[in-house]
Amino acid sequence: MTNMTISDIKNKLDDIPVRYLDDELVKLKADERLGVKKLIDKYRKKIESYEKELDRISNMRQYENKYSDKNYICGIDEVGRGPLSGPVVSAAVILPKDANILYVNDSKKLTEAKREELYDIIMEKAIAVSIGVINVDVIDEINILNATYESMISAINKLEVKPDVILVDAVTIPKINIPQEPIIKGDTKSISIAAASIIAKVYRDRMMKEYDKIFPEYKFAKNKGYGTKEHIEALKKYGSCAIHRKSFIRSVLST
Repeated sequence: MTNMTISDIKNKLDDIPVRYLDDELVKLKADERLGVKKLIDKYRKKIESYEKELDRISNMRQYENKYSDKNYICGIDEVGRGPLSGPVVSAAVILPKDANILYVNDSKKLTEAKREELYDIIMEKAIAVSIGVINVDVIDEINILNATYESMISAINKLEVKPDVILVDAVTIPKINIPQEPIIKGDTKSISIAAASIIAKVYRDRMMKEYDKIFPEYKFAKNKGYGTKEHIEALKKYGSCAIHRKSFIRSVLST
């Protein structure tokens, strides 16, 4: 590559998958140009970051490996327990045993753009994905914990493939006759649960953006129904709308 400009070398390196970069960087060692040496350092760090991510994802398979004798391992997670408005949403995801989707993590630790990107990848690679949605009327009637359970049960029952075991974030789901393991902070410890957290989060966020078009004064596209200062001020000014949780907003409106 010594007859190439530094810009051309950079463009070539950008086009090479990370797992093949090391061989290309070895070829550049003889190039004494300072700019090339800087490129080598830059892409070495990229390789190191990639290898750390491979290790992290490998560690996130510890529970999947525990149940390696099972064909269909299902991850379950929910989003929307805390907001003042909108549904609670759960996702059930069954990934192939060899699925190593890089950068999958607790959805709260990812940017919106990264969640959207991973949503498409998960939907493409998963064996099965389903969603359970419980609306505000049911939340007000049976309380948010029971509504969360119902959303999880709904997601499981909608799966096209019956799971052999369920990995779930933190809770034990009632009324389910499938072996399950609750995992504290499971969305950071299990690739299946993390995938479910991303699917649930993106699905619910998209719902809230649609609700924002109907009730623009509450800025649901921005706050996703959570009790931000702007949201609470709108509640006090306009009162509640059809997707507010009456049991959640009583204390807000009484102050």
